[in-house]
Amino acid sequence: MADSNEMTINLVVLGRTPTGKSAAGNSLLGSSDFESHHSPSSVTTCCSLGRSCRISGIIRRNGCELALRIRVLDTPSYPHSALSKEQVRDTVSSALAHHFGEEGLHLALLVLRADLPLCPDESDHAIQFLQELLGPTWKDFTAVLLTHADKAEEAGFSEEAYLHSASSTLLSLLSSVQHKYIFLDNQKSIIKEERAVVLRKLLNFIRQNKYRVLLLKHSKE
Repeated sequence: MADSNEMTINLVVLGRTPTGKSAAGNSLLGSSDFESHHSPSSVTTCCSLGRSCRISGIIRRNGCELALRIRVLDTPSYPHSALSKEQVRDTVSSALAHHFGEEGLHLALLVLRADLPLCPDESDHAIQFLQELLGPTWKDFTAVLLTHADKAEEAGFSEEAYLHSASSTLLSLLSSVQHKYIFLDNQKSIIKEERAVVLRKLLNFIRQNKYRVLLLKHSKE
């Protein structure tokens, strides 16, 4: 917290190519801080931190409105087209310690595509990566961000119908993170009202976790 009238939440976006991870970060920030475009290879090769302006009208505590600031750490994808798993893990671990080492991390957002099935191997690799990066309490500090939700909607799936038809692999993953998930259409500029809905859901996850933060220190193996 910067002061009694302001709250800052620290987020990191994680995911594979091309889930729309950087675009999701931009949607959360309401900016275009992170490079995001279609490419035959992984676009993001290093971590970068984006900061939002003060956001009003989102959160109240003890009867008073607080200004909200969002900080998002964008990360290289895993698996990556040019970096090894160890390189990605060490790069992200160092950046987390550097940017959030004192204040802590509120949520890691695992970015998946709503319009593509989640395979068991992909889920296993993601979970292993989260465990190595965040430690044994990773489930408490992880939420799933399902991007390209517009594609699922175009195919006739409401959120309820989508989850009813989802693979057991995805349902198991969502269950492991206490059903903390958000659908996001980040193919077009997110409008102010939609962004507010997403931010309120994130804040609700953080509230359910009693505003705890994950303190991360970088340690080379």
